[in-house]
Amino acid sequence: MDFLSVIKQPISNELAAFIDLFNSTLEHEYGLLQNVLDHIRQRGGKRMRPMLILLIAKNYGGVNMVTQNAAVGLELLHTASLVHDDVVDESDERRGQASVNASYNNKVAVLVGDFILSSALLRVSETSNKTIIRKLAKLGQTLSAGEVLQLTNIDNEEISEDVYYQVIKQKTAALFEACCEMGALSAGVDENNLSEIREFGSNLGLAFQIRDDIFDYYESSEIGKPTGNDMAEGKLTLPVIYALKSTGDERMMELARKVKKRTITTDEIADLVAFTKENGGIEYAEQKMRYFHDLGVDFIEKNVNSEDIKTALTAYLDYIVLRNK
Repeated sequence: MDFLSVIKQPISNELAAFIDLFNSTLEHEYGLLQNVLDHIRQRGGKRMRPMLILLIAKNYGGVNMVTQNAAVGLELLHTASLVHDDVVDESDERRGQASVNASYNNKVAVLVGDFILSSALLRVSETSNKTIIRKLAKLGQTLSAGEVLQLTNIDNEEISEDVYYQVIKQKTAALFEACCEMGALSAGVDENNLSEIREFGSNLGLAFQIRDDIFDYYESSEIGKPTGNDMAEGKLTLPVIYALKSTGDERMMELARKVKKRTITTDEIADLVAFTKENGGIEYAEQKMRYFHDLGVDFIEKNVNSEDIKTALTAYLDYIVLRNK
């Protein structure tokens, strides 16, 4: 099944308008800056978050220029956070292509990230909607706090599923939650009626991040990062956390501590990955991912009347848990 075509079907015209507006926002007369912005535009991605904003807005009344400006603002904020994350993580690749810091340098990446962040604030100000502007500003705070929490967690000897969820709620779920909030607000939904919509977005984001984390336990050129990359960066994700807690294996726990200290070797990462697979870590993570997926299905059944949008949002959910990159 071509999930992305199904997702785009009810919003094809609106998505084309979004892409035009997004690309026009990433224009500048300075040569180097424009070169970097062109580099970022070329790796466009699937536009999962803008598509969610558009679908939610269409479900609750229709897509308008407030929706489009909110969607571009959020996508720009997300883009800026990725540019900065690559500097923090010292990543050479993003979506299978050279990262900005690898193609240019850290100074250029940080400054261009700041430029894109400012562009996000300018674009969202065009909504003239104080609630949406406040939501985007709050999202920027939350994403930054999530990155700091993740860095702090690397230095924390405790290995905890609760802390894992705290991190991914701030780093990933918050983005999807904001998409749903801003889409609904742009279509005229009252701020007091957002709780279920917000929860739907959060559950989408949790399922999305768990799927991303499962990828790290498998070799695939499609994903654009090597097996065990998270562990090499000092991160312990849900599959290995479960395997460690359920077995109490002291030798593997010692390897997990070496992950946090950034002293683990490639061979030891391979041992920890194999241990995770052999002790139900992948199955446990997939079970949790399906749980959040099913909560999303419940929301769609209850709150979406249009068959086109219901089909698109269901395909969105299914794509998140079935994608291979």
